Order: sequence, then C-alpha cells, then structure tokens
Amino acid sequence: MKMNFNLLLVGLGIAFLTSCKQEAETVEVQGIDQADALIKSIVVPQFPDKNFSVDDYGAKGDTITLNTDAFKEAIKACNVAGGGRVLVPKGVYLTGPVHLLSNVNLHLEEGAEIRFTKDKQAYLPLVHTSYEGVELMNYSPLIYAYKQKNIAITGKGTLNGQGGTDNWWPWCGKDTYGYQEGMPKQGDSLNLPRLRRLNEQQAPVSERIFGEGYYLRPTFVEPFECENILIQGITITNAPFWVIHPLKSANITVDGVTVKSHGPNNDGCDPEYSSNVHIKNCLFDTGDDCIAIKSGRNNDGRRVNMPSENIVVENCEMKDGHGGVVMGSEISAGVRNVFVRDCKMDSPNLDRAIRIKTNTLRGGFVENVFVDNIYVGEVKEAVLRINTYYDIHGNQEGDFLPTIRNIHLSNVKVVKGGKYGILIKGREELPVKDVYFTNVTIDGVQTPLSVENSEPVNFTNTTINGKAY
Repeated sequence: MKMNFNLLLVGLGIAFLTSCKQEAETVEVQGIDQADALIKSIVVPQFPDKNFSVDDYGAKGDTITLNTDAFKEAIKACNVAGGGRVLVPKGVYLTGPVHLLSNVNLHLEEGAEIRFTKDKQAYLPLVHTSYEGVELMNYSPLIYAYKQKNIAITGKGTLNGQGGTDNWWPWCGKDTYGYQEGMPKQGDSLNLPRLRRLNEQQAPVSERIFGEGYYLRPTFVEPFECENILIQGITITNAPFWVIHPLKSANITVDGVTVKSHGPNNDGCDPEYSSNVHIKNCLFDTGDDCIAIKSGRNNDGRRVNMPSENIVVENCEMKDGHGGVVMGSEISAGVRNVFVRDCKMDSPNLDRAIRIKTNTLRGGFVENVFVDNIYVGEVKEAVLRINTYYDIHGNQEGDFLPTIRNIHLSNVKVVKGGKYGILIKGREELPVKDVYFTNVTIDGVQTPLSVENSEPVNFTNTTINGKAY
C-alpha cells in the first residue's frame, strides 16, 4: 500500500511518527524537504525553573569520593518536586551508574566531569538492557532511564566512562584494546555465543542473565522505552561500548554533543527501535560507526517488530569511524525515513560516508533514505556502500531477504573517495532498487562503480573521476 508522507504528517501527526509496531509496507517519501515537517513534530522536553545541586545531597567533586548515592538522592528529590535541573558543579565527580527519572534535566556546568567508577560491582543490580541488538539482563548502562518521560542531559561538562585498556575494553578480545591471551572475553562460549543462542531460542529476557561473571560491556547513555529526550552540549569520552543508545524510545533530540571515544564498538549514536530522532550540530570522532541506526538482531528484531524511523541528521561533522551515517547491521525490524543533510565527513580514518549493511539472517528493510548537501573530504572505502552479505561473525546466511529501496544522494561533493565511488552488493533474488545520484561529484576513487544485483543506479548531473554518468 502506498501512502503520501505529507498527508500522513498532517493527518496523523505524532501518532504516525511514534507508531511502534508496523509491518514493512511501502511508504513513499518524496524528498529531503520533508525533514522540516518531521523536526517540527518532535517534542523537546521543557523543565521547571528549579535547581537541585548534587553538592547539597553530599556529593564532592574531588575525584575520589564515590557519589552514587548523592546523585540518586538529588535526582529523586527533583523528580518528587515535579522536575527541574540536577546541577553538577565544576569538579570531577566519581560515581556509579546514574539513573534518570521523569522531568529531570541532569545539567553539567562548564568544568564539570562525571567520571564513572571502574568497579564493576557498582553497575549491579542487573537491569533490562540490550547488547548488539539483543535484549538481556546485564550491567547497568552508565546513564540509564527506563520508561521515563521528559529527561535531559545538558551543559558544557564531560561524561567520562573511563573505558580503556585496563577497564571494559579488554573484554572485546582484541590485543589493541588491552586483551591478553587467557583473559576472559565476550567471545567465550558463556558470553556472546550464549546470548546468540538465547536469541535464536527466543528465551524470555528474564532468563537471559549476564552481568557478574560474564563479559558483555554496558552502553554509556541509554534511554529505554522513554519519551521526550534531550541530550545537549556535553562531551562524551572513553565509552565501554555504544555511546548514545536510545532504545524503543521516541522524540529524541541530540544537539551540539561531542563524542570523542575510540574504544571497541564505540558507535557515536545508535537509535534502535526508535522514532522521531533529531541529531544536529554534533561532532563524532569514534572507534566505530559515527551514527548507526538499528532495529534489533535476527529473531529479537522480528519479535519486537518496531522499525526505527523518521530520523534527521543535520549540521554534523564526522571524523574517524567505520561509517558516517550507517543503517545496520542489527536491522531486522527495518529502518525508514532517514534524512541526512548539511554534514561534513572527512578523515583518512573514516571508512565510508553512507553505509547500509545486513544479510539474510538479519533481513529487515531500508527505505526512504535522503542524503543532501554533504561534503566528503576523504573516506577510505566508498561514498555509498550497500552490502547485503555483511559477515564478520561466522555464517550469516538465513531465510530473510533484506529489502533496500529508495536511496537518494544529492548535492554531494567528494574530494578523495577512496577505493569505490559506489559499492553495492545486493541479492539476486531481491535486488537493490531505486538508487538515485543527483548533482554529485566524486573525485579521487580507484574504481568508480562496483554494482551487483541492483537495478541500474539513476544518475543526474553526476561525475566520478571527471566522467559523467
């Protein structure tokens, strides 16, 4: 069934944009300009003009006092009073996980740093969270909110996860991140392989028990089943795992955030099963994808059946990373209506500008992706890469053919495009379709096109290495 996106925005408004469970029906979106209507519909939380300083609840910014209880009490008092700002003054505040409550804005003043303890016991008891697209009970994310409404993290301060070669990172199992032979790691049979099996069996989440004695790292900032979220102005560094991970949430604004974190799986911002997302004015300099839009892995994604949709990325800068804006690979419930505009992507350590990755175990769909007015200084591999054979963890072949359609790149200038201008590897049984390049100039590539199992790419006023296509 084909529907007009403008009519849906006018007629259904927020009901459409925050709808949860949807089938992968075809939804036509006409162009990048529809991002403006989407942005206007996103609810940005507002807070009462009341302040609750963590110092008034016993916190000390002295780098050594553990302030977990003081943060908890300040947040609770703010919530009970109807909301406001929980202030973190200038200083270095050591703490365990911070759990936000409704109507609370955690505000870091300039010069404030929240430094998260290396003591793993502090991240207990277990909470309902997710690891690489699979729900489980695990260590608490460093900042976590569960089923809350109107929450924020703002200010000019820093969140420091203290991830490093001596903390969290070795669990990935790579020597470059501090792992040494004989250490426990996520690839051990009782860790990630066990979680994969529980996903295949669709065991209840309550039975997917990890945490102490296991080695799956927590995410950094995770609003889970939350509404009306603002993350603004802060700097985030040294993450254990994914950095900003809105999960099953709606109305999310990430504004003016700097992510500088080069650890393993340090994706900058990963909306998952989420809708109405506005990521703007941010800097991403990461150890993995800068932005990766996700919707669950394999059976878990199909069980939840909640696409990530209606996402605008604008005025952002992407430096190091595996991809600038990425969809996948945990994408089994699908992604639709993604608008990327007015961004700069430039680094010798940035692999791709726009990337879509899945396989026939993930399946899922990606449709209605609009990329406009992008400057790409340098990427290693490709300006656009679409890969339906994504495979880094053993056999990834299954029975779920991915659908990829309606991908538009316009007004893009690429100075140094790397190995490929366009790299597409679709499936013979279900080729990629409706890929458009309009007013695109790509220079400095070794191979202009490598396209398999795709309908012909539609070119208008496009050149690669000076040749018109």
